[in-house]
Amino acid sequence: MQKWTQLEEKCRECSKCELSKTRTNVVFGVGNPAAQILFIGEGPGENEDLKGEPFVGRAGKLLDDMLKIIGLSREKNIYIANIVKCRPPANRDPLPGEREACADWIYAQIELLKPRIIVCLGRIAATSMIDPEFKITRDHGKWYDKDGIRYMAIYHPAALLRDVHKRPGTFADLKELERMAKKLQEQAPGS
Repeated sequence: MQKWTQLEEKCRECSKCELSKTRTNVVFGVGNPAAQILFIGEGPGENEDLKGEPFVGRAGKLLDDMLKIIGLSREKNIYIANIVKCRPPANRDPLPGEREACADWIYAQIELLKPRIIVCLGRIAATSMIDPEFKITRDHGKWYDKDGIRYMAIYHPAALLRDVHKRPGTFADLKELERMAKKLQEQAPGS
């Protein structure tokens, strides 16, 4: 836990890119630092920047509702972080240089957390973590194996707020995540 706290303290002092000049708060992450499932979004929005916590606005409420459907919650059994830890101006997509400047933080979080499953929320997270050629409309809900971790991407909750037609496919993706999480739990030592 000490390493986790040290990493968070260092991250809060980061000034590797221009986003550090306009942030209100660094949004390091939230959840159980012993979780086996890590959710990764693209970056904080206005509400997240003000509160210093990922997914706290309307999209965060929807994400919490989605997690509840499959027995997950940020309080108990997942951790949520972002590709970039500071809000891009006007909630624009994080630029490649900003993602690159912040990459060490998410990889350090993965190293300490040692998740068995990583769920990318949206296109930016998926192209950063799974494959630069990832297409969210084509590839959401598919499993990828990298370095002993199972990866999947689903639509970002903000996209589901804008387009309700994406919700049935996302529900199927969530049920697949639930199936895989149960399977990994059954394989865990002592279960």
